[in-house]
Amino acid sequence: MTVQAGVVGSPIAHSLSPLIHATWIAAAGLDARYVAHGPETPEAFEALLDQGRRGALRGLNVTAPYKEQAYAAADEVSEAARLVGSANLLVFEDGRIRADSTDGLGLMNALGEQAPGLQVEAKPAVILGAGGAARAAAGALALAGAQVRILNRSRDRAERLAADLGPAVAVVEDASAFIGATLVVNALSVRPNLDVGRLEAGTVVMDMTYRPLETPLLAAARARGLVGVDGLAMLIGQARPSFQAIFGHPVPDTDVRERVLRHLGEAA
Repeated sequence: MTVQAGVVGSPIAHSLSPLIHATWIAAAGLDARYVAHGPETPEAFEALLDQGRRGALRGLNVTAPYKEQAYAAADEVSEAARLVGSANLLVFEDGRIRADSTDGLGLMNALGEQAPGLQVEAKPAVILGAGGAARAAAGALALAGAQVRILNRSRDRAERLAADLGPAVAVVEDASAFIGATLVVNALSVRPNLDVGRLEAGTVVMDMTYRPLETPLLAAARARGLVGVDGLAMLIGQARPSFQAIFGHPVPDTDVRERVLRHLGEAA
């Protein structure tokens, strides 16, 4: 029987998740389908969850605006999901829903892949933004022992994030944010107002955006001689544990990044 899975969000047409998972499904020889779902209302999303409870779906990745609703609907939640208060992965089994958050793991996987020399334990790491992506990044970095600094235009939102995640996360002002930072992560959906000339030599710069793959922030950082980490590495990094959880199969050894780059028309 074909295993049914997919990704949920609105809008969803831009999602690369179907391409990534279809590549792995084909390489692993699985009898499975992974498709995009674009429910336009919370009620339509709830109907999709009902399909999962009835056994019509094995699992779903979840993106905006449904991550919080996914978390609230779950019967079981992982520690990572509890930490950030949202879920990007749902697995259905025997009428129950298990929720997890793999975004933070995806960030750490991306850093390990593209900045293998980076050490964050007991080091300052700056996150630009205080939304859901920033929350996942802050949680993962705090668990890794980093001294997380949140820099956001709305201080109130940043302070709520810091209060939720504990003493390893602090809100900082622009003037002092980058002093001694070993890592800067852009968790904003827009280009940040950041002069990379202010960053210390050896700082790693990560941009969660992957359209374009080489963002202006990454280009400026690399032009200054800094190590850059792109958003596609994070996307693939969070997809790996999702694939294993949904299909119960190890991720096959195939170059999915090169496949995605061809799809995007980017040079490898």
